[in-house]
Amino acid sequence: MSATIFIPTPLRPFTGDQESLELEGSTVGEVLRNLAEQYGDLKKHLFDEEGKLRNFVNIYVNDEDIRYLDREETAIQDKDTISIVPSIAGGAL
Repeated sequence: MSATIFIPTPLRPFTGDQESLELEGSTVGEVLRNLAEQYGDLKKHLFDEEGKLRNFVNIYVNDEDIRYLDREETAIQDKDTISIVPSIAGGAL
């Protein structure tokens, strides 16, 4: 299956400033691993030392949060879209 993955602005320098990419994979996890393999500098921003998706990285498939689906095992259909949305944290002003 081929999915379009949207890269957020803060991570674009690690993908040659590309806004989106077409990647192969049958699950979200497979697509993300293919992305990290193709763009090695991006891996540390997505995965921890154990290879697990970092807690502050939110992933959406067709606008649905994978935390409410099958997480990284969420199946991908041809032409699905995957969005990476880093969490934003801040303190009081």
